[in-house]
Amino acid sequence: MSDLPPVYGGETLHVHLGDGESEVAAIDPADARRFLGGNGFAAKAVHDHVPPDADPFDPANVVAFTVGPMNGTPFQSTSRGVVGFVSPQTNGFFDSTFGGTFPRAQKTTGFESVVLHGAADELSYVVVDEEGASVVSAPDLAGLDTYETCAEVGDRVAEAEGVDADDVHVVAAGPAGENLVRYACLLHDSEMREGVAGRGGAGAVLGSKDVKAVAVIEGSFRPEPAADGDLRDLVGDRMGPLMAETEMLQNYGTSGLVNPINEMGKLGRRNNRIEQAPREDAEAISGERIREAYVTEDTTCANCAVACGKHVTVEGEGVTDGKIPEFESLFGTATMTDVFDVERVMKANDLCDRLGMDTISWGVSVAFARECYDEGLLTDEDSPHLAFGDADGLVELARLTAHREGFGDRLAEGSFRLAAELDDGAERYLHGVKGLEFAAHSPRGLKGMSVGYATATRGGSHHDTRPTLQYDGEHAETTEGTPEFAARTQHFTALGDSLTQCRFVSEAGWGKRVTDRYRDAITAATGWDLSTDEVERIGERVYNLERLINVERGVARRETDTLSHRVMHEPIPEGPSEGMYCPPEELSAMLDEYYDFRGWDDDGIPTAERLETLDIAELAN
Repeated sequence: MSDLPPVYGGETLHVHLGDGESEVAAIDPADARRFLGGNGFAAKAVHDHVPPDADPFDPANVVAFTVGPMNGTPFQSTSRGVVGFVSPQTNGFFDSTFGGTFPRAQKTTGFESVVLHGAADELSYVVVDEEGASVVSAPDLAGLDTYETCAEVGDRVAEAEGVDADDVHVVAAGPAGENLVRYACLLHDSEMREGVAGRGGAGAVLGSKDVKAVAVIEGSFRPEPAADGDLRDLVGDRMGPLMAETEMLQNYGTSGLVNPINEMGKLGRRNNRIEQAPREDAEAISGERIREAYVTEDTTCANCAVACGKHVTVEGEGVTDGKIPEFESLFGTATMTDVFDVERVMKANDLCDRLGMDTISWGVSVAFARECYDEGLLTDEDSPHLAFGDADGLVELARLTAHREGFGDRLAEGSFRLAAELDDGAERYLHGVKGLEFAAHSPRGLKGMSVGYATATRGGSHHDTRPTLQYDGEHAETTEGTPEFAARTQHFTALGDSLTQCRFVSEAGWGKRVTDRYRDAITAATGWDLSTDEVERIGERVYNLERLINVERGVARRETDTLSHRVMHEPIPEGPSEGMYCPPEELSAMLDEYYDFRGWDDDGIPTAERLETLDIAELAN
């Protein structure tokens, strides 16, 4: 095998939190070509180091921070990082991506992967530079929010190491992570914009390890593309289309999706009982409304011209330059809970960011509890904040959940565990699969999302199968060819997260499927002679490795490739998508076709022949 291309830093840093020791391992060039980076490296780290029977909160779980071959190159919007771990929500492999400046800074250390093992003896933070890592005891950080932690740790590291504060980049857990809220997130605050590793519970896993934050000090490594001029030419050719296709994101961020998706009748409301809000309610929380009244500045990740980030100020709520709620967050915290008071919604979202909670899982869990209250399974004795439309209660529940106080302690376990606790038919009101609450893209109204969510490694995530082409009409209302479509977009997302590139930029500027453009860019960066089929095969390989991890953990079989009760048994009752759902027999037929396309057996397990074809047979236990 040839040497590792100089676009890679070339090393993995293993940090042992218990004794503070660290060790460096060279990246196998064969693994770089097989798994590329980012998502692929994260999956490989979890496969290699986490026993299949390890609990997500056991010290044997790892947290892997990974970057890809394109970080630090001219390739647009690749200041993305991946956090890989076993999720306390799904008990399976999970990878969560985030932007800002931390991933670019990690790349400069030369460590493509930083893998945290074990647990610290007391609350600590980890400092990474190009020489290695240290674990610093910091029990006094307990209770600080994510923004406070990023600022405090950044200042401490800069002073201790004698470096400029601008050269220190921090990602942190909030009180929710310390309190092991199962969907606790990580937030990175930079001088450019925030980055949030939102889904799956990375903050909770970090909290279980008694780690409050990870800080990276910029190093001297600079990637060297094999054909830098060719890569720059490719990037230049795509800039015009990219900017034209992202006009909505430039203006409103993802919050600009509220009105158009509501008009399609595919926006879940009142815990997804219905999928359309009155126009005036949707407009009240829309990107247009937020832009007009509350946006104070546009923000951007490193090396990105789109600037889809926004800061908002809500004077009456004490929110100053907070992060604008994303579309997914507005779905989870506003339409699903039936709260259209935009200022209270933004306050709740700001609290989630500061306290360190995934706005999707938290919001959908609140919506689930509110339907259970409507149905008499919960009462005012459980909580006085469970009526649909209670805006003040929404804000209060954010505080209670992060600190596990009162009913918040039950919400902190997520909707699936709350349903199991309630029993008595509560599961029929769940909106999610495999322990993860669904994102905003309708599994009833979009057929690709039906089979996509059911087969997703991460459960109810919209970053396995993508909804984008479905909103343009492809595989939205037909099952013909849809299983293959879902699988191939899963290849696309696994490839993109292994590069790593922002999904918005890849879809708008480079293609919503694996195309020759991606092949040309990877070839220019690495010097490898790859066909487009081989490039897609990387995504397929990574996705199969994720499936293998979950099979070995006992959370991936045909019986788990399912959908929630409402999606399979209750058609959308009204609106433009009235009558749409995914009955069990339809899903079963799509699973047969999906497994056949993938080369998996009838139970959804990758066959030895497929693993051999993908060159990962040795990874099957």
